[in-house]
Amino acid sequence: MTETTAAPAKPSFYDRLKQATKHRFAEPILAALCFLEAMIIPVFPEIMLAPMIIADRLRAWRLATICTISSVTGGLAGYAIGYFLFDSVGKGIIEFYGASNGFESLRHSFVENGPLMILIGALSPIPYKVITITSGVAGLDLWTFIIYGLIGRGLRYFVPCGLFYFFGPVAGEFIEKHKKWAGWGMVVLVIVGFAMAPLLFPKSHGPATEVAVEHMTAVDEVVPRELLPNPGDILPNPIELITGGGASEETPETEAAPGN
Repeated sequence: MTETTAAPAKPSFYDRLKQATKHRFAEPILAALCFLEAMIIPVFPEIMLAPMIIADRLRAWRLATICTISSVTGGLAGYAIGYFLFDSVGKGIIEFYGASNGFESLRHSFVENGPLMILIGALSPIPYKVITITSGVAGLDLWTFIIYGLIGRGLRYFVPCGLFYFFGPVAGEFIEKHKKWAGWGMVVLVIVGFAMAPLLFPKSHGPATEVAVEHMTAVDEVVPRELLPNPGDILPNPIELITGGGASEETPETEAAPGN
């Protein structure tokens, strides 16, 4: 009598996902997503971040750090687009995200109250590339942009990563018991995430972004300018050091306006 051996169980989607999150390129891909999300494209890094932490919650703080640094670095690229390439590149991005109508008022708010605008933009669902490009166009002090970008984006990623760190074991046990349904649930979340992108970002839904921009500028009008310190009052602006003056050429016209 020959013994029959049972065929190995086919790995579930969740098993394959756990294995994929351990790939040597998983973290670089996550970093690239965060970089591009801050600079130009509508992408949700959390779609990849959440499964990576659920699969190995001990990586939560490392992944949060990677996401924060990558996002701020991508924000610097967006800042450069606004500062140096607005007419050729930045304007098209602003129009794509439907923020062109309220752009001038938003730019004025950045000039008047940059730290607050960066924090709101870094934490809110407003496309962050609109914030980074506007910062560059407004000539916002670079240290202000970097420091408040680190604070805002840090909160954006460290808070949910902390939640996954502390509650991840519960979620992990549930998923292990219901691998099949959990796998399909993650597939649905990915599909919904990409399906929601057109509702949040694209040109056809520009008015939604315009309303968000209006709320940002409205908050700026009622919050005291002295609420948040401006690092640029203490630290030199790297852009001005590199370019030999930067956007300061427009300053005399602004200062001379009251005397006209």
